[in-house]
Amino acid sequence: MNVQHILEKQREFYKTHKTKDPDFRKHKLRQLKTLIQKNEDVLYEAIYKDFGKSRFETYTTEISFVLKDIDYYLKNLDRFAKPKSAKTNLVNQIATSKIYSEPLGCVLVIGAWNYPYQLSLSPMVAAIAAGNTCIVKPSEIAFHTMAVMAQIINPEFPEEFLYVAEGGIEETTELLKLKFDKIFFTGSTRVGKIVYEAAAKHLTPVTLELGGKSPVIVTASADFDVAAKRIVWGKFLNAGQTCVAPDYLLVDEKVKDKFLEYLRQYIKKFEYGPDKQHYTQIINQKNFKRLTELIDTAKVYFGGNHDVNNLYIEPTILTDVQWEDKVMQEEIFGPVLPVLTYQYFREALNEILETEKPLAAYIFTKNNEEKELFTSLLSFGGGCINDVVMHLSNDHLPFGGVGNSGIGSYHGKYGFEAFSHRKAVMDRATWGEPNLKYPPYSEEKMKWINRVM
Repeated sequence: MNVQHILEKQREFYKTHKTKDPDFRKHKLRQLKTLIQKNEDVLYEAIYKDFGKSRFETYTTEISFVLKDIDYYLKNLDRFAKPKSAKTNLVNQIATSKIYSEPLGCVLVIGAWNYPYQLSLSPMVAAIAAGNTCIVKPSEIAFHTMAVMAQIINPEFPEEFLYVAEGGIEETTELLKLKFDKIFFTGSTRVGKIVYEAAAKHLTPVTLELGGKSPVIVTASADFDVAAKRIVWGKFLNAGQTCVAPDYLLVDEKVKDKFLEYLRQYIKKFEYGPDKQHYTQIINQKNFKRLTELIDTAKVYFGGNHDVNNLYIEPTILTDVQWEDKVMQEEIFGPVLPVLTYQYFREALNEILETEKPLAAYIFTKNNEEKELFTSLLSFGGGCINDVVMHLSNDHLPFGGVGNSGIGSYHGKYGFEAFSHRKAVMDRATWGEPNLKYPPYSEEKMKWINRVM
C-alpha cells in the first residue's frame, strides 16, 4: 500500500472539482448504499469472526446507522450545499452577503474497533456528502471487518476518490505523516493526543471522538424499574465496549440497596450468557486481561465470572467502590459496572466536576431542579435524562466530546459541517459608497463614523 501515491492521486482528482457537484456526491452515496446492502451477509460474517456480534445487533448498532446516514444526506445534501444568505451590516451597504459550504479537500478517517462499521463508514459518508475525497483506515484490532471493508469498497470505487487502507500501527503512523486537509479520529484519548500532535505539524484540522468515564446519577426520585432496565441494556450492549456506555453509577445512598436489586433482576432477565447471541465477547485477550484485573472480587455484588477461552466476562456489578479504586482510574470499556453512593445531590455533581469532562453523562430523576442542575453545572459531550446512549441515535443532535473526551462533533448536519469550510463572501455594489473611510480624515468624518459604527 503506497498511501502517499494514493493521496497524491486524490489531490489531483480533487483539483478537477468533480466532487463539488452535489449530483456526483449523491451518485457515490447511492453506489455505497447498494454495495452495503448487497454485501450484508459478508459484513455479518466478518464481525462475528472478530467478536461474536449477532446479525441483529450488527444491523441495529452498525449497518442501520450507516444506511440511515446515507439516506439523510441524500435527502438534505442539496440544501446543505446551497449558499446561505446572510445579513449585511450598515457599514457595508450596498451589498449582499452569502456563506458557501465548500469541501475541505482530501481527508483521512481513522475508525475504531468497537463498532467497526459505524465508526469507520459513518464519518466517511459525511466526508463524501460534503464533497471530499477520502482515505479510510479502519482499526486493525477488528481484523476481519477491516479486511472486508477493503474487499468490498476498493474494487468498486476509484482510489483517487475513496480508498480503504489496511494495516496496523505502522501503516497508521505513515498515514499521519502525510498532509491531509482534515483528520477524523475515533478512539482512545491517549491515541487521540498522538493524532492531534501529528496533525498540528501540518496545521490540519481534526475531529477527535474520544472517551472518558461517563457517569450515571440515580436519584431517590427516579423510576427504579425504568432506570435499571435502560442502564443494564446500555451498559452491557456490545459487552460494555461502547464509548458512551455508562461507566459508573452514583446512587443516592438511601436507595442503593433497593436499586441494586433492580439491576440484578434485569441482568438475570436479559440472560447475558456466553452462549447468547445478544452478548458479544471481549475483542481480544489483551482487553480481557485488563478488564478482569479491574474486578475486585471482594466488592462483587453480582457476576464476576469469566472464561478466557471464550473471551467471556459475565456482567459484573461492584459495590462499596471508592474513587481511589483501580476501576475508577480509567475508562472501563467493558461489562464491569462500579456503584458509588452520595448523600447529597450537589455532592454527586461536585464529584463529577472534579474529574475530566466525559463523553456522555446521564441522570435518572423526576425532579426538575435536579435536571436543571445536571444540565447547567456539568460539562460533557452529550447525554440523556432518564435514558442512556440513545442521544447518539438522534440525527438532529451533534455527537462529540469536550476536553479530554474529544474535539468537534458530527452526525446529521454536524457531520456535513465537520468536513466543510464555511466561506464568507460579500458582493458590493460599485456605486452609492460614501467617502467616510477614505483619507483625508476630519472631525466631521469622525462624527459620522461614530454614528455608523
